[in-house]
Amino acid sequence: MTPAHSEGRRIALHGLADALVMMVDDEPLVMDLTEAFLAKAGFRRFISTADPSGAIDMLLRERPDVLLLDINMPQISGFDVLKAMRSNPALKHLPVIVLTSADDAETKLKALDLGANDFLRKPVDPSELALRLRNTLAAKAHRDDIRRAFTRYVSPRLTDSIINDIAEPLGSEARRADVVALFADLRNFTRITESIGVEHVVAILNEYFSILTEAAYRNDGTIFNMAGDCLLVGFNVPFAQPDAAARAWRAALEMLLRVRDAAAGWQVRHGIVTGVGIGIDRGHAVVGNVGSPHYMSYTLIGDSVNAAARLTQLAQMGEALVSGEVYEAIRALTPKGRVESRGSVTLRGKAAPVQVYSIRP
Repeated sequence: MTPAHSEGRRIALHGLADALVMMVDDEPLVMDLTEAFLAKAGFRRFISTADPSGAIDMLLRERPDVLLLDINMPQISGFDVLKAMRSNPALKHLPVIVLTSADDAETKLKALDLGANDFLRKPVDPSELALRLRNTLAAKAHRDDIRRAFTRYVSPRLTDSIINDIAEPLGSEARRADVVALFADLRNFTRITESIGVEHVVAILNEYFSILTEAAYRNDGTIFNMAGDCLLVGFNVPFAQPDAAARAWRAALEMLLRVRDAAAGWQVRHGIVTGVGIGIDRGHAVVGNVGSPHYMSYTLIGDSVNAAARLTQLAQMGEALVSGEVYEAIRALTPKGRVESRGSVTLRGKAAPVQVYSIRP
């Protein structure tokens, strides 16, 4: 279990002492009493303010795990604070429990509509508040665990879209999609593993995959497979990307350049010569979870994926081979004088030859 995963579990199961509770209320006595009974319930980290005008700045500065928010305050109401929070990307999903003396349904519905997670009427029963806080924090920890799981596959921005929009792109149902598939492979890897120590091989792979995944994430690519020294990245999945080919090329260009620089250092330190070869193709593929009840893998299967893999095998060190369809989509982005047509190439598994272009940075 990773440290981040352990952190989420700790808050979910026991971590009342770790959770930071913030309260915004214009009555200091109410805040003092709330802090006292929350401390008895195990919540030892508590901050508060009686000035709602500074609540957003305080939230951004302190980053609490949950907010207790009064509604009826002079000049700036709790509704105003909620609106400001939900329009701020950094605070959009911070859990909020509204505390108010209002007992009408309209107030409750408005608070919930503005994004409140829970609603308690004053005077608040301490036991009920502690229970609601535990439940809210457990839900937040579960959400954080899901987010960490998703970021193993997709960029943080896409992860937020998946979770926040309650989409189901990584669901159990497979579907067909038009994808741009990018394969990247480290050259001379077998020779490297035989010529240097295991600890150096691991360090090189870690640096190599860090470069590749960062480039993929910067362009909102989805990581589908990482095995040995090979990485498969998909674009236009799980969400539509009209510029998928351009994203794939920008990711490939960054991979080529950064791996080239890293490989120069590896050669100096370890006496090895290596680089990355990349293949990119576009076409239909099946996207979905494949595996058994005990192990599942979210993956791409299809002709375009196979073609990208074959192109990668043919690519030389420091080169990207792209299909004609991909090249036509990225022609304006390719460096002048660095593109060479390889003509029609028959790829294993494909009935018809494929027009192939070589691109070097």
